[in-house]
Amino acid sequence: MTKTYDIAFLGHYTKDTIVSAEGTRVVDGGACTYGAHAAVRMGLKVAAITRLAREDFHVVDELRTLGVDVFATATPRSTCLRLEYPTSNVDERVLYITSSAEPFTVSEVMDISSRAFVIGASVRGEVPADVIEELRKKNTLIAIDLQGFIRVVEKGRFAFQIWPEQSRILAAVDVVKGDAVEAELLTGQKDLRTSARLIAGFGPKEVVLTHREGLVVYDGNHFYEAAFHPEMLVGRSGRGDTCIASYMARRLEAPPSVATVWAAALTSLKMEAEGPFRRDIREVEDLIREKYPTTGRTED
Repeated sequence: MTKTYDIAFLGHYTKDTIVSAEGTRVVDGGACTYGAHAAVRMGLKVAAITRLAREDFHVVDELRTLGVDVFATATPRSTCLRLEYPTSNVDERVLYITSSAEPFTVSEVMDISSRAFVIGASVRGEVPADVIEELRKKNTLIAIDLQGFIRVVEKGRFAFQIWPEQSRILAAVDVVKGDAVEAELLTGQKDLRTSARLIAGFGPKEVVLTHREGLVVYDGNHFYEAAFHPEMLVGRSGRGDTCIASYMARRLEAPPSVATVWAAALTSLKMEAEGPFRRDIREVEDLIREKYPTTGRTED
Protein backbone atom coordinates (compact mmCIF):
# COMPACT_ATOMS: atom_id res chain seq x y z
CA MET A 1 0.00 0.00 0.00
CA THR A 2 1.40 3.38 -1.07
CA LYS A 3 1.65 6.02 1.64
CA THR A 4 1.38 9.70 0.71
CA TYR A 5 3.17 12.65 2.36
CA ASP A 6 3.81 16.35 1.94
CA ILE A 7 7.57 15.90 2.08
CA ALA A 8 9.88 12.91 2.38
CA PHE A 9 13.56 12.91 3.32
CA LEU A 10 15.97 10.27 2.07
CA GLY A 11 19.42 9.86 3.58
CA HIS A 12 21.50 8.09 6.18
CA TYR A 13 21.34 8.98 9.83
CA THR A 14 24.86 10.01 10.78
CA LYS A 15 26.55 9.77 14.15
CA ASP A 16 28.73 12.89 14.14
CA THR A 17 31.80 13.33 16.30
CA ILE A 18 32.41 17.09 16.29
CA VAL A 19 35.85 18.39 17.25
CA SER A 20 36.38 22.12 17.82
CA ALA A 21 37.94 24.57 20.24
CA GLU A 22 34.97 23.94 22.56
CA GLY A 23 35.85 20.24 22.84
CA THR A 24 34.73 16.92 21.40
CA ARG A 25 31.12 15.73 21.44
CA VAL A 26 28.88 13.25 19.61
CA VAL A 27 25.74 14.61 17.91
CA ASP A 28 22.90 12.89 16.03
CA GLY A 29 23.02 14.14 12.45
CA GLY A 30 22.26 13.41 8.84
CA ALA A 31 20.19 15.39 6.37
CA CYS A 32 17.23 13.09 6.95
CA THR A 33 17.31 13.80 10.68
CA TYR A 34 17.76 17.55 10.34
CA GLY A 35 15.16 17.81 7.60
CA ALA A 36 12.42 15.78 9.26
CA HIS A 37 12.72 17.74 12.52
CA ALA A 38 12.28 21.04 10.69
CA ALA A 39 9.42 19.97 8.42
CA VAL A 40 7.29 18.21 11.04
CA ARG A 41 7.45 21.30 13.25
CA MET A 42 6.11 23.26 10.28
CA GLY A 43 2.95 21.15 10.44
CA LEU A 44 3.59 18.99 7.40
CA LYS A 45 2.98 15.27 6.92
CA VAL A 46 6.54 13.98 6.89
CA ALA A 47 8.31 10.75 6.00
CA ALA A 48 11.93 9.90 6.73
CA ILE A 49 13.60 7.08 4.80
CA THR A 50 16.88 6.18 6.43
CA ARG A 51 19.42 3.50 7.27
CA LEU A 52 21.17 3.08 10.62
CA ALA A 53 22.33 0.58 13.23
CA ARG A 54 19.90 -0.71 15.85
CA GLU A 55 21.95 0.92 18.59
CA ASP A 56 21.00 4.33 17.18
CA PHE A 57 17.25 3.77 16.90
CA HIS A 58 16.61 6.36 19.62
CA VAL A 59 16.66 8.82 16.69
CA VAL A 60 13.85 6.87 15.01
CA ASP A 61 11.86 6.82 18.24
CA GLU A 62 12.19 10.58 18.69
CA LEU A 63 11.01 11.32 15.16
CA ARG A 64 8.06 8.97 15.49
CA THR A 65 7.09 10.66 18.75
CA LEU A 66 6.99 13.96 16.83
CA GLY A 67 4.66 12.44 14.22
CA VAL A 68 7.15 11.55 11.48
CA ASP A 69 6.63 8.24 9.66
CA VAL A 70 10.10 6.69 9.68
CA PHE A 71 11.01 3.94 7.24
CA ALA A 72 14.23 2.70 8.76
CA THR A 73 16.43 -0.12 7.50
CA ALA A 74 18.56 -1.63 10.26
CA THR A 75 22.19 -2.05 9.18
CA PRO A 76 25.28 -3.54 10.85
CA ARG A 77 26.76 -0.07 11.31
CA SER A 78 25.49 3.49 11.15
CA THR A 79 27.26 6.05 9.01
CA CYS A 80 29.75 7.67 11.39
CA LEU A 81 31.42 10.97 10.59
CA ARG A 82 34.15 12.98 12.28
CA LEU A 83 33.97 16.74 11.70
CA GLU A 84 37.01 18.76 12.73
CA TYR A 85 36.91 22.56 12.92
CA PRO A 86 40.57 23.67 13.11
CA THR A 87 39.85 27.42 13.28
CA SER A 88 37.10 29.78 14.41
CA ASN A 89 35.85 29.95 10.81
CA VAL A 90 32.95 27.47 10.84
CA ASP A 91 33.20 27.00 7.08
CA GLU A 92 36.71 25.59 7.46
CA ARG A 93 36.30 21.95 8.41
CA VAL A 94 37.81 18.56 7.69
CA LEU A 95 35.45 15.59 7.42
CA TYR A 96 36.20 11.91 7.85
CA ILE A 97 33.97 8.85 7.52
CA THR A 98 34.66 5.82 9.69
CA SER A 99 31.72 3.56 8.76
CA SER A 100 28.74 3.46 6.40
CA ALA A 101 25.18 2.14 6.49
CA GLU A 102 25.53 1.16 2.80
CA PRO A 103 23.56 2.39 -0.26
CA PHE A 104 19.80 2.73 -0.55
CA THR A 105 17.86 0.49 -2.91
CA VAL A 106 14.90 1.13 -5.20
CA SER A 107 12.66 -1.03 -3.01
CA GLU A 108 13.03 1.45 -0.15
CA VAL A 109 11.23 4.23 -2.07
CA MET A 110 8.83 2.37 -4.37
CA ASP A 111 5.81 2.42 -2.06
CA ILE A 112 6.15 5.99 -0.80
CA SER A 113 4.41 8.91 -2.49
CA SER A 114 5.18 12.52 -1.57
CA ARG A 115 4.68 16.01 -2.96
CA ALA A 116 8.42 16.48 -2.57
CA PHE A 117 11.44 14.27 -1.93
CA VAL A 118 14.60 15.80 -0.46
CA ILE A 119 17.69 13.65 -1.00
CA GLY A 120 20.45 14.34 1.48
CA ALA A 121 23.33 11.91 1.14
CA SER A 122 26.69 12.23 2.86
CA VAL A 123 28.83 10.76 0.09
CA ARG A 124 28.63 9.53 -3.49
CA GLY A 125 27.03 6.10 -3.80
CA GLU A 126 24.74 6.45 -0.80
CA VAL A 127 21.80 7.24 -3.11
CA PRO A 128 22.41 5.51 -6.47
CA ALA A 129 21.13 6.93 -9.74
CA ASP A 130 18.50 4.20 -10.11
CA VAL A 131 16.85 5.34 -6.86
CA ILE A 132 16.54 8.89 -8.21
CA GLU A 133 15.19 7.58 -11.49
CA GLU A 134 12.57 5.60 -9.59
CA LEU A 135 11.52 8.78 -7.79
CA ARG A 136 11.36 10.61 -11.13
CA LYS A 137 8.57 8.25 -12.18
CA LYS A 138 6.41 9.74 -9.42
CA ASN A 139 4.45 12.99 -9.58
CA THR A 140 6.76 14.83 -7.22
CA LEU A 141 9.39 17.53 -6.77
CA ILE A 142 12.91 16.19 -6.27
CA ALA A 143 15.63 18.13 -4.47
CA ILE A 144 19.21 16.93 -4.07
CA ASP A 145 22.20 18.16 -2.09
CA LEU A 146 25.36 18.31 -4.19
CA GLN A 147 27.52 17.06 -1.33
CA GLY A 148 26.08 13.57 -1.67
CA PHE A 149 27.25 13.31 -5.27
CA ILE A 150 30.57 15.15 -5.48
CA ARG A 151 31.95 13.89 -2.17
CA VAL A 152 34.04 10.74 -2.31
CA VAL A 153 36.17 8.99 0.30
CA GLU A 154 39.95 9.00 0.01
CA LYS A 155 41.83 7.23 2.82
CA GLY A 156 38.90 7.73 5.17
CA ARG A 157 38.64 11.43 4.45
CA PHE A 158 36.07 13.27 2.34
CA ALA A 159 37.31 14.75 -0.92
CA PHE A 160 35.45 16.42 -3.78
CA GLN A 161 35.29 15.17 -7.34
CA ILE A 162 33.08 15.87 -10.33
CA TRP A 163 30.88 12.84 -10.72
CA PRO A 164 30.40 10.87 -13.97
CA GLU A 165 26.58 10.94 -13.74
CA GLN A 166 26.41 14.71 -13.30
CA SER A 167 24.39 15.54 -16.42
CA ARG A 168 22.10 12.54 -15.95
CA ILE A 169 21.26 13.38 -12.34
CA LEU A 170 20.97 17.16 -12.65
CA ALA A 171 18.59 16.76 -15.58
CA ALA A 172 16.36 14.49 -13.47
CA VAL A 173 15.85 16.78 -10.47
CA ASP A 174 13.93 19.99 -9.80
CA VAL A 175 15.99 21.69 -7.09
CA VAL A 176 19.71 21.56 -6.38
CA LYS A 177 21.29 22.69 -3.13
CA GLY A 178 24.97 23.33 -2.62
CA ASP A 179 27.37 25.51 -0.70
CA ALA A 180 29.98 27.94 -1.99
CA VAL A 181 32.75 25.32 -2.14
CA GLU A 182 30.62 22.73 -3.94
CA ALA A 183 29.26 25.29 -6.40
CA GLU A 184 32.78 26.44 -7.32
CA LEU A 185 33.95 22.85 -7.78
CA LEU A 186 31.02 22.10 -10.06
CA THR A 187 31.23 25.26 -12.17
CA GLY A 188 34.74 26.63 -11.71
CA GLN A 189 33.23 29.96 -10.64
CA LYS A 190 33.61 31.69 -7.27
CA ASP A 191 30.68 34.04 -7.79
CA LEU A 192 27.53 32.37 -6.44
CA ARG A 193 25.19 33.95 -8.95
CA THR A 194 27.32 32.85 -11.86
CA SER A 195 27.48 29.34 -10.39
CA ALA A 196 23.72 29.25 -9.87
CA ARG A 197 23.05 30.16 -13.50
CA LEU A 198 25.46 27.50 -14.73
CA ILE A 199 23.96 24.79 -12.50
CA ALA A 200 20.47 25.74 -13.65
CA GLY A 201 21.68 25.23 -17.19
CA PHE A 202 21.90 21.48 -16.52
CA GLY A 203 18.15 21.31 -15.97
CA PRO A 204 17.11 22.07 -12.36
CA LYS A 205 14.33 24.64 -12.06
CA GLU A 206 15.74 26.15 -8.86
CA VAL A 207 19.20 26.38 -7.29
CA VAL A 208 19.75 27.03 -3.58
CA LEU A 209 23.30 27.97 -2.55
CA THR A 210 24.32 28.52 1.06
CA HIS A 211 27.32 30.45 2.31
CA ARG A 212 28.64 31.72 5.60
CA GLU A 213 26.33 34.72 5.70
CA GLY A 214 23.11 33.33 4.23
CA LEU A 215 21.64 31.85 1.07
CA VAL A 216 21.17 32.72 -2.59
CA VAL A 217 18.28 31.23 -4.59
CA TYR A 218 17.88 31.29 -8.37
CA ASP A 219 14.62 30.23 -10.00
CA GLY A 220 15.78 30.46 -13.60
CA ASN A 221 14.69 34.07 -13.93
CA HIS A 222 15.35 35.92 -10.68
CA PHE A 223 17.63 35.82 -7.65
CA TYR A 224 16.50 35.89 -4.02
CA GLU A 225 18.81 36.38 -1.05
CA ALA A 226 18.47 36.32 2.73
CA ALA A 227 21.02 36.51 5.52
CA PHE A 228 21.39 34.28 8.54
CA HIS A 229 20.82 36.00 11.90
CA PRO A 230 21.75 33.60 14.72
CA GLU A 231 22.28 35.26 18.09
CA MET A 232 25.11 32.80 18.69
CA LEU A 233 26.78 30.29 16.38
CA VAL A 234 26.88 26.89 18.06
CA GLY A 235 25.42 24.40 15.58
CA ARG A 236 27.17 24.84 12.22
CA SER A 237 26.78 21.14 11.37
CA GLY A 238 23.43 20.60 9.66
CA ARG A 239 23.16 24.19 8.41
CA GLY A 240 22.71 23.26 4.77
CA ASP A 241 20.50 20.26 5.53
CA THR A 242 18.14 22.40 7.59
CA CYS A 243 18.18 25.17 5.02
CA ILE A 244 17.12 23.05 2.03
CA ALA A 245 14.57 21.15 4.14
CA SER A 246 12.86 24.31 5.36
CA TYR A 247 13.07 25.89 1.90
CA MET A 248 11.40 22.91 0.24
CA ALA A 249 8.79 22.55 2.97
CA ARG A 250 7.78 26.22 2.63
CA ARG A 251 8.09 26.14 -1.15
CA LEU A 252 5.20 23.67 -1.37
CA GLU A 253 2.79 26.55 -0.75
CA ALA A 254 4.83 29.74 -1.20
CA PRO A 255 6.91 31.45 -3.92
CA PRO A 256 10.74 31.40 -3.84
CA SER A 257 10.94 34.85 -2.22
CA VAL A 258 8.96 33.70 0.82
CA ALA A 259 10.64 30.28 1.01
CA THR A 260 14.08 31.91 0.93
CA VAL A 261 13.36 34.12 3.93
CA TRP A 262 11.70 31.29 5.82
CA ALA A 263 14.71 29.03 5.27
CA ALA A 264 17.12 31.74 6.42
CA ALA A 265 15.15 32.43 9.59
CA LEU A 266 14.60 28.80 10.60
CA THR A 267 18.23 27.92 9.87
CA SER A 268 19.38 30.89 11.94
CA LEU A 269 17.55 29.51 14.98
CA LYS A 270 18.86 25.99 14.32
CA MET A 271 22.45 27.29 14.36
CA GLU A 272 22.01 28.55 17.91
CA ALA A 273 22.24 24.94 19.18
CA GLU A 274 23.82 21.69 18.06
CA GLY A 275 21.62 19.02 16.59
CA PRO A 276 18.34 19.40 14.69
CA PHE A 277 15.90 22.32 14.92
CA ARG A 278 13.82 21.81 18.06
CA ARG A 279 12.30 25.28 18.54
CA ASP A 280 8.69 26.43 18.50
CA ILE A 281 7.77 27.35 14.94
CA ARG A 282 6.35 30.64 16.20
CA GLU A 283 9.91 31.72 16.94
CA VAL A 284 10.63 31.54 13.21
CA GLU A 285 7.69 33.82 12.52
CA ASP A 286 8.87 36.23 15.22
CA LEU A 287 12.39 36.33 13.77
CA ILE A 288 11.03 37.02 10.28
CA ARG A 289 9.05 39.98 11.60
CA GLU A 290 12.11 41.26 13.44
CA LYS A 291 14.92 40.67 10.95
CA TYR A 292 13.23 40.25 7.56
CA PRO A 293 10.68 43.07 7.29
CA THR A 294 10.55 42.90 3.49
CA THR A 295 10.71 40.07 1.02
CA GLY A 296 11.22 39.97 -2.69
CA ARG A 297 13.88 39.39 -5.21
CA THR A 298 17.18 41.21 -5.37
CA GLU A 299 18.45 43.04 -8.42
CA ASP A 300 19.24 40.43 -11.09
